[in-house]
Amino acid sequence: MTVNSSKYWIQRAINRRKKGALSRQLGIPEKDNIPKTLLEKIAKTPVGKRIKNPTKSGKRYLTVTRKLKKRAVLALTLKKIRKRR
Repeated sequence: MTVNSSKYWIQRAINRRKKGALSRQLGIPEKDNIPKTLLEKIAKTPVGKRIKNPTKSGKRYLTVTRKLKKRAVLALTLKKIRKRR
């Protein structure tokens, strides 16, 4: 099957994204995993609020933007998909 088939819809969606953008935005190297607690905190926080990073990796304080929130929610979703398999 090719990547264009409907079975591989998630690969097409991810390939259109900017690779490593969330890591750069958080100040975490791409080779390191982004902590789940940080992603969950970003996802729960309303847009425009400033949060303190609960982990020791990356920037200490972050302002939650729409783009950051979307990227964090996508990362959480992808972590769940990978875990099921």
